[in-house]
Amino acid sequence: MWRCLQLARYSQSYVAPNPMVGAVIVCDGKIIGEGYHHKYGQAHAEPNAIHSVKQTELLKKSTLYVNLEPCSHYGKTPPCANLIVETGIPRVVIGTTDPNPKVSGRGVKILQDAGIEVITNTLVDKCRELNKRFFIFQEQKRPFIFLKWAQTSDGFIDHTRESNTQKPLQISNAFTRQLTHKMRSENQAILVSTNTVVLDNPSLTVRNWSGQNPVRVAIDRNGRIPKSYHLMDGQAHTIIFTSDTNRKSGLVEFIAIDFDENTLDTILKKLYERNIHSVLVEGGAQLLNNFIKQELWDEANIEVATTIAHEGIKAPVIDKLPTEYFIYEQHKWMHFVNHHKKSG
Repeated sequence: MWRCLQLARYSQSYVAPNPMVGAVIVCDGKIIGEGYHHKYGQAHAEPNAIHSVKQTELLKKSTLYVNLEPCSHYGKTPPCANLIVETGIPRVVIGTTDPNPKVSGRGVKILQDAGIEVITNTLVDKCRELNKRFFIFQEQKRPFIFLKWAQTSDGFIDHTRESNTQKPLQISNAFTRQLTHKMRSENQAILVSTNTVVLDNPSLTVRNWSGQNPVRVAIDRNGRIPKSYHLMDGQAHTIIFTSDTNRKSGLVEFIAIDFDENTLDTILKKLYERNIHSVLVEGGAQLLNNFIKQELWDEANIEVATTIAHEGIKAPVIDKLPTEYFIYEQHKWMHFVNHHKKSG
């Protein structure tokens, strides 16, 4: 199962909204086949593992290990459970069942009805951690929320700026900027506030890491983002939440919502309806503070530089101890987990 998890990670940044899955086939104590789900819409881990076996006659006395219950329905690919039955594999070990209540247990039942020995709940915690975004989406009916910001050692995230002619405070170093792009590649969407867009004109793409660009999401209640800005360039799927009207221009989609005390819940609901499993929230300070105040977050990464700003925009505050702590070129990189998150 450890090997399944290792294989599954190779697909990170390429299979969302599908989960990361790896499969290993063992015969007489030796691995004779393995595979993983390479890219969304392509073959799943189980058929890739089965088709990698050169001596197919060995399948009838092998064990297939997979970190997530084999699918039982027709989607972009045929059901993996049916293929396993057809190959005559006699034993299947599953890390965890599918969290989708419409699917959970059906793959197991197909296998058991065919006389296959099925063992479930192997390294469950590790399997859930690997696909935590997928599990939160299925179980809590909302995207997984990851907060991220960089701050100075005295607790500021930027100068106080009035226009985009004023340069932002440079906090991250080359290495931590790369880590930020890695985080972008690992989440399906990235969310920023109006001021962040207007002042920084960000691209919000993955440039310093391999992987797909996230869906760019911005809040622009009163239409302040200029049409000449990067978010409007049609280079990546972009969603703008506005108080105006629903409309679409190429890859840029405008979604009208009510701006009230439930705005964040509304945004998450709209993203859930669009099958977006995870959102990286990068700023600004008020938006981040609202997520923290409303307990609408799952994990967070805070970078603390050695820089001293003395004044400016105060950084958000998480009243928890970090679960992990790293030092990258004198910059602290702290990871937080919200164990009392709002279920949505």
